[in-house]
Amino acid sequence: MIMIGYLRKKDFYLIFKNLGIVMQGIGVVMLIPLLIALIYGETDYGGYLISGILSISIGFLFRQFFPEKVSMRLKHGMILAAIAWLWAALMGSICLMYTTDVSFLNAYFESMSAWTGSGLSIYTNVQILPQSVLFLRSLMQWVGGLGVVIVVIGVLIRPGTTASRLYKAEAREEKIKPSIANTVRTIWWIYLFYTVVGIVLYMLAGMSLFDAINNCFTNLSTGGMSVKNNNIGAYNSTAITIITIILMTIGGTSFLVHYNALKGRVLDVFRDIQFQAMIIIVVIFSILLLTVSKFTTLNSVFFVVSALSCTGSNTVPISTMTGWTDFSKVLLSVAMIIGMAAGSTSGALKLIRIVTLVKGIYWEVIKILSPEGTVIPRKIAGKTVQDAEIKEAGSYTFLYLFLIFITWLVFMAFGYGGINSLFEITSAQGNVGLSVGITSPTMPSIPEILLIIGMWVGRIEIIPALILIKGGFDLFKRFKT
Repeated sequence: MIMIGYLRKKDFYLIFKNLGIVMQGIGVVMLIPLLIALIYGETDYGGYLISGILSISIGFLFRQFFPEKVSMRLKHGMILAAIAWLWAALMGSICLMYTTDVSFLNAYFESMSAWTGSGLSIYTNVQILPQSVLFLRSLMQWVGGLGVVIVVIGVLIRPGTTASRLYKAEAREEKIKPSIANTVRTIWWIYLFYTVVGIVLYMLAGMSLFDAINNCFTNLSTGGMSVKNNNIGAYNSTAITIITIILMTIGGTSFLVHYNALKGRVLDVFRDIQFQAMIIIVVIFSILLLTVSKFTTLNSVFFVVSALSCTGSNTVPISTMTGWTDFSKVLLSVAMIIGMAAGSTSGALKLIRIVTLVKGIYWEVIKILSPEGTVIPRKIAGKTVQDAEIKEAGSYTFLYLFLIFITWLVFMAFGYGGINSLFEITSAQGNVGLSVGITSPTMPSIPEILLIIGMWVGRIEIIPALILIKGGFDLFKRFKT
C-alpha cells in the first residue's frame, strides 16, 4: 500500500471522487448566467460555456476514474473543501477573463471574493459590466453564502457518513435534523424562503426585478457585492437601507435560530446567546459611531451590521470611507474580526468563539479567587462547556489574528498606511468587503495574492487550508524522492 505522509493512495482516490461531484455542481452554477445573457441579448457568453462544461466534464471523469475504497473521514472532507473553493474561484475567473477582459490574477481575485462572500472588487465601474456578469457575481455570492460543498450535499450526495464529514469540513456543527443531508435541505428551504421575501421587499421599495434579485442574493448571503457603483447608497432610499439591514442580520443569524422561529418558537431567537451578543455589540458600536464619529443614526447602525455580519454593503462611496477617522476604521475592523453567528452565512471569528473566550477568562478569574477545590460551573446557554472548546476558541483566535498580523506587516512594507491596511486585511480575511480603496485592479501582485489567500482561509476557517498544504507537501516529497 502506497503511503504519502499521513495519506494513502486510496485517500486521494476518495477525495478526488467526491471532488468530482462538487466540480459538477460548480459547473452547473457557471452555466446558469447563460439564461441572463440570452434574456438581455448578450452575445459574449463563451466563458460560461467553457467553465461550465469544463468543470462538469472533469468532475464526471473524476467520479468515473477514481474508486472509493475507504470511508470518508474529517481529513478527507477538509482537503476536499479546501480544494473545492480554489476550483470554484478558478472556474469563475475563466468567465470573468473571457467576458470582461481582465488579467488572470484580477479575475481570480474577483471570483474568490464573490464565492467566499467577501465582496471586495477590482472593478472600478460595475455599471458597465454585462448583466450576466453582474448576475454571476451575485449568484456566486448566494451559493457561496451557504458553502460550495454544503450546496452539493443538499442536491447530489446521499445521506450518511460522507455528508456528515463534508458538512463539518465546511466549519459547520449545528444539526437541525437528525441526518446531515436533511439538515442541509432544511437550511436550503429556509434560505430560499428568505430570498423570495427579500426580493419582494426590495421590489416593494422601488427596485427593479433584476436589482432586487441581485441585491437580495448578495445581502442575504452576507456577500455585499452590488450592481451599482455606490452599492446600496445608489438608491438613496431609507426603506431600501432598512431592508438591507434586516437581510444582513438574517444572514448573520444561525439557521437553527431561524428554524425555531419559523416553527413558531420566536422567543428562542432572543434566548440565543449569539443573537444576544450581536444585539449588544450593534447597540454599543452604533452609539460610538454616532457620538464619536458623527455618523447619522441610520448609517451608524448600517455600517456596524454590515461589518459585524461580514456583508460589506455600504451607503457611501469608497472615497468617503477612505476619509473616515481612524477611530471609525478601527472600530469597524474590530467588528469585522468578530463576525456574527456560527451556523450562519457570516464569516470572521464568529460570536460563539468570542463568548466562549470571554467566559473562559471569567471562569479562570473566579477559579483563582475561589477556595481551593471549588467546582466552577461552566455553562453557556445552558450547555456545559468543556476545556477542549475553550482551547479551540483560543487557539483558532490566535491563529486568525496571527495571519492578519503577518499580512499587515507585508502591506505596510509595500507602503500602505497602518490603519487603512488593517481595515482592508480584516475585511478580506473576515469575508466582509468594506474597502478604503486599497483593493484595485492596479494593486501590487503580492498584496493582492495575500488578500486572495486571506479570503480563502477565512472562508474555510484556516485548518482545512493547513491540512491541504501539509498533504500537498507530503505529496511533493513523495514525487521528489
